[in-house]
Amino acid sequence: MAEITAGAVKALREKTGAGMLECKNALSEANGNEDQAIEVLRKRGLASAKKKEGRIAAEGAVGSYIHMGGKVGVLVEVNCETDFVARTEEFQQLVKDVAMHVAAAEPRYVSRQEVAAEALDKEREIARAQAKNDPKNANKPDQVIDKIVEGRLNKFYEEAVLLDQPFVKDPAKTVGDLLTEKIANIKENITIRRFARYKMGEGLEKRADDFGSEVAALSGGGQ
Repeated sequence: MAEITAGAVKALREKTGAGMLECKNALSEANGNEDQAIEVLRKRGLASAKKKEGRIAAEGAVGSYIHMGGKVGVLVEVNCETDFVARTEEFQQLVKDVAMHVAAAEPRYVSRQEVAAEALDKEREIARAQAKNDPKNANKPDQVIDKIVEGRLNKFYEEAVLLDQPFVKDPAKTVGDLLTEKIANIKENITIRRFARYKMGEGLEKRADDFGSEVAALSGGGQ
């Protein structure tokens, strides 16, 4: 198999507008042949999806999902360019799928850009301490520790960032991959703007009263 260089991936990305990972995978599948890789991307509908991301998406829909008998609820806003697309079955299904995913996967941010620098620094600090405290890393140079830290940060993104999370209905792709596919299929820019996830009782202190005593008090048995 031909070696896939960073330069080849970058060149393909500039020609197609597809993502770095999609370009690398396409080049691998095409054994390094750029023309064949472009064909692979076109067949997958990814060759022009990224080029649409600069266009304004001001229409869309707010979707909801209620799970576990009302114990968990989600609101999500997904935007597109036109009201016509917002009303299509494919777009409405996307909104439902994203809301269901948020309910199941509990992301904290939509994208990596939303993660505050302070939060990222804290995660990096924790990851570095964990790496250095691991006996297996005792004699490893700082460069290796740095790579371990970055690997753990990527894991943090996969757990906390919506677009980086494996999609619950198809873990082979991320939510970001799903969005890219829909952009290619629908032929409009689509963005997930925001979400809110509610869990019954979250943040409230549980009452510690004895249930039997409470019932007795209500029935007058405690008098």
